[in-house]
Amino acid sequence: MAIQRMDNVGIVVEDLDAAVAFFVELGMELEGRAEIEGPFADRCTGLDGVRCDIAMLRTPDGHSRLELAKYRSPAVITAGPRNRPHNVLGTHRVMFAVDDIEDTVARLRPHGAELLGGIARFEDSYLLCYVRGPEGVIVGLAEQLR
Repeated sequence: MAIQRMDNVGIVVEDLDAAVAFFVELGMELEGRAEIEGPFADRCTGLDGVRCDIAMLRTPDGHSRLELAKYRSPAVITAGPRNRPHNVLGTHRVMFAVDDIEDTVARLRPHGAELLGGIARFEDSYLLCYVRGPEGVIVGLAEQLR
């Protein structure tokens, strides 16, 4: 048996509204918000007393989704500094294809995006960069050159 698709990527955040605003500015579409709690949530996550607010966003093509979660209980556990470098085990980045990388970076800056390094050209194929977004998440941007 093979998987059907990757359904979504989940990110735990403290400021759900700011994270939603960041990813909407990037071009994602908010599908909806909900509060998750009860035996189902406890069993699924392996935690007791889960209460969390989630926001589900999708890419404009409808093929990819991002689930942002703000835990009300149990308390969020901080695993280290938020501004970890790119080479920490278990973390990397979420990458999005964009039409205009410079415009995208400019639009994300008011939402707290910090450019890591600069915009780099990979051969004659792509312009690439990483920005640090909400909660320290590294977001990759790729503009395919024509």
